[in-house]
Parts: sequence; structure tokens; C-alpha cells
Amino acid sequence: QVQLVESGGGLVQAGGSLKLSCAAAGRSLSRYPMAWYRQAPGKQRELVAAIRSSVNINYEDSVEGRFTISRDNDKNTVYLQMNSLKPEDTAVYYCNTGGFGFGVRFDWGQGTQVTVSS
Repeated sequence: QVQLVESGGGLVQAGGSLKLSCAAAGRSLSRYPMAWYRQAPGKQRELVAAIRSSVNINYEDSVEGRFTISRDNDKNTVYLQMNSLKPEDTAVYYCNTGGFGFGVRFDWGQGTQVTVSS
């Protein structure tokens, strides 16, 4: 059983930055493509960034150039550095496997709330 624990969210003004972390317990993440997702109120969960390795990274168009996904396999942790935040980035952010056509998911964690004020 894999447990994913997201942290690092908060309230920030537009233009600000946050760094999210996703720590995993129960299984090594190193063999999986990992992704960050977000779900805004009344909207479906969407994938915003995915990483397989340092040279295999994809971003959703609206976050390209502002967000950076990374992973530390030794720490079994995935990160999302978010810069130049906009009010439309407000959502609950989750991590899980994903991207690159990988369709198997672990149980979802509780996510971390990101709120960007204008």
C-alpha cells in the first residue's frame, strides 16, 4: 500500500511562489512516472506536470514556464515549484503516478490547498 502525502500549499498573492512536496511511503516511486494534478472547485481534476526523468518532463500549457516538476528518488519525493502564481492556479494539488500514458494510480492522498489572491 502506497501512501502519498502532499504538503507545502498555502495562501499567496498573485505573482508569488510556493513549492509543493509529495512524500511517499510503502513503495519506491523511482520506477513510476509521477505527476502533479489539481482540482479547482466545480472542476475536474487535471494533470499539470509529469516527470519520468530529468529529461522526460511534460507540462500543461497554462503552467509551462511557471511551474517546475522535479523528483528526488533517494528521498522518494516529488516536488512542484510554482512561480508567478495566478488566481486561476487556486486549487487542491495532488500527486500520483501519471503522464506518458501510464494509467495505473495509487490511492489518492488528501492533497494540499493552494490559494492565490489577486
